[in-house]
Amino acid sequence: MACVRYRRGRWVIDFYDQEGKRRRETLPKGIDRKGANEKLGEMERKVRQAAYVPPKSLPPFSDLAADWLSSKQPDLRHTTHENYTGHVENYLKPFFGKLKVNQVRYEAIETFKRKALNGELPAECLKEKVAPSTLRNVLRTLHGIMKYAVKRRYIDHNPVAEVEKPKGKDERDETKEMRTLTLPEIKVFLEKAKDQRDRVLFMAAVLTGLREGELFGLQWGDIDWLNCQIHVRRTYNHGRFSEPKSRTSRRRVDLAPELVQELKSWKLACPKGEHDVVFPTLLGTPEGHSNMTKHRFKPTLRRAGIAEIRFHDLRHTYASLLIEQNEHPKYIQNQMGHS
Repeated sequence: MACVRYRRGRWVIDFYDQEGKRRRETLPKGIDRKGANEKLGEMERKVRQAAYVPPKSLPPFSDLAADWLSSKQPDLRHTTHENYTGHVENYLKPFFGKLKVNQVRYEAIETFKRKALNGELPAECLKEKVAPSTLRNVLRTLHGIMKYAVKRRYIDHNPVAEVEKPKGKDERDETKEMRTLTLPEIKVFLEKAKDQRDRVLFMAAVLTGLREGELFGLQWGDIDWLNCQIHVRRTYNHGRFSEPKSRTSRRRVDLAPELVQELKSWKLACPKGEHDVVFPTLLGTPEGHSNMTKHRFKPTLRRAGIAEIRFHDLRHTYASLLIEQNEHPKYIQNQMGHS
């Protein structure tokens, strides 16, 4: 029969679990008889629900996080899974890794949040100080892990739901404003491209609004020459092809006549490769973001005398061109692949 006993200055709860095995748990100092009875009632409820897990059987946070990542992998884009893994390995595991799942409570999470914002995280973490936007993403990952712990019946509720997400912008965000190119700047920018390969790539970015990964994932078979359209079917990021990130991202984008002519000319000169991509490296392999940005995009901006912008701002430039032409908002939405 379940009961509470007072032994050696601490309360002990005594009960049988759902498998009929006798369990005793010594409660922390400071808990009174009322608290012990409440704890016993909680254990009896778990037993009735067949949800009782002995404290010694609870996994450490590091094992739980690894199990969660494995369970999520089949359903996630590769890049998303990489982001979650980075959050776990670079921040969560160094801080919470040795704690049992039930020890990752509200107080511990609040401590993590405070130390992350104040630059007081352990040296094992990727950074001692974490920007608010990064911390919000890390906490979302932690929320997913602890939600998984609830499903596994290791804990009763998700403590991350009680934690207020940090507000504020990153310092770098204040300087990273969106900027679009004017028509004269577009003309000079394309003229200063080093070669045909760069000119057609930059022209396609400005006149289609395709995301960088969509441009690098584009294959010649995706171009509908008859209807002057591009069919966005895939992206290329972090060294691999993947499906577009949403249903609206998979779309048909209209091509300007001048871009169609440039693409036809480029097709004759384009390096051949296994994947038949439209904008490959000189060896015909799929292009990578950092190499293109560092060695091709930024030098072209400098030669054109244009202040540095992000490659993604070419996508914004396309949107601004459509707005200036008084295109219908729904058409702009479809062309951009926005939901």
